[in-house]
Amino acid sequence: MRTLLLCLLQVLAKASWADVPAARVNGVAIGLLRLECYFSVYLQARGRAVTSIGNPTLYKRWRDQALNELIDKELLWQEAMRLGITVSEQQVSAHVAEIEAAAGSVAVFERRLAEAGVDRSHYNDYARYELAAQQVYDLFTAIDAPGADEVQAFYEANREKLQGAQNQSDNTSVIREHGLALARATLIGQRQARARQAVRQRLRASATVEIAD
Repeated sequence: MRTLLLCLLQVLAKASWADVPAARVNGVAIGLLRLECYFSVYLQARGRAVTSIGNPTLYKRWRDQALNELIDKELLWQEAMRLGITVSEQQVSAHVAEIEAAAGSVAVFERRLAEAGVDRSHYNDYARYELAAQQVYDLFTAIDAPGADEVQAFYEANREKLQGAQNQSDNTSVIREHGLALARATLIGQRQARARQAVRQRLRASATVEIAD
């Protein structure tokens, strides 16, 4: 969270560099600084650091993946604008309060804003962008939970694999109960993955995306 906040502040404060595009999404630029900051966070979430990647091919693949995630975020934001999705001041305030808490205190957060030359209004605008994009994502990836019959059928078809993923127990009823829970979680995960992929494909299909050389 600290790295993400610092990267965001750098992006907001150094718009001139950020204006050098890594990509354009329907004419809207994604700046190089924003990409580099997001790439650091992307790697950190995977337990890696930019300096630890010695393989140029791997470096490029992961950087391209980070850029694709940013492109998807921009598409979600543009879709939020098209749908007229709004984010209330209360939602923004609650989100910023979480960031302040992650920073350690309001005073620390305010100091970092000041050091980066960013005012709270500008930061709030970015928070609104993130929240609106997330609302669209949640809306488009909402799924129906699998029914009991479907969970039962999936469990019976994959009983051996599901039981192998559980802790061993001599209690047959416990094994079955855990197996059904795992079957349900697996089905939900599969549906969510398909929903995410479908949203990405639909938004990309109607978009003009230009990636810089």
